[in-house]
Amino acid sequence: MRALWVGLFLLSGCVVPSTDTAPQAPAFGRYIGSETRLLDGDLVNFKVRMEGGLTRQNLIDYAECVAAQYTLVRGYAFARHVRTTVTRNGNLWVGDAIYTISATIPRGLRTIEADIIVESCAARGIPTV
Repeated sequence: MRALWVGLFLLSGCVVPSTDTAPQAPAFGRYIGSETRLLDGDLVNFKVRMEGGLTRQNLIDYAECVAAQYTLVRGYAFARHVRTTVTRNGNLWVGDAIYTISATIPRGLRTIEADIIVESCAARGIPTV
């Protein structure tokens, strides 16, 4: 009888979860805050800080989220990434990012649509301010 139930379970398209791998623990860390400085016209500098068990990519994503929100606040729709530098001192991560902001899609390969990025950041739990 047990074999019949297992067969029906497998035929129904259900997948038996594997016990070979344990779930990964989430990265623990904290987004500390950001500073924004308008450099020249449409060129903006974002400094972001975080601490804990987050990664370099988490910091880069955080900077992009802050840049996207700032773009919307200024009444623009697009931003283009110019550069991001990342430094780490012990448990503290600091990102220094430069973006241009514009009402129309800028030239270049590293452009973002601010409203889409802000939505994505909210879904991933990354602050935008």
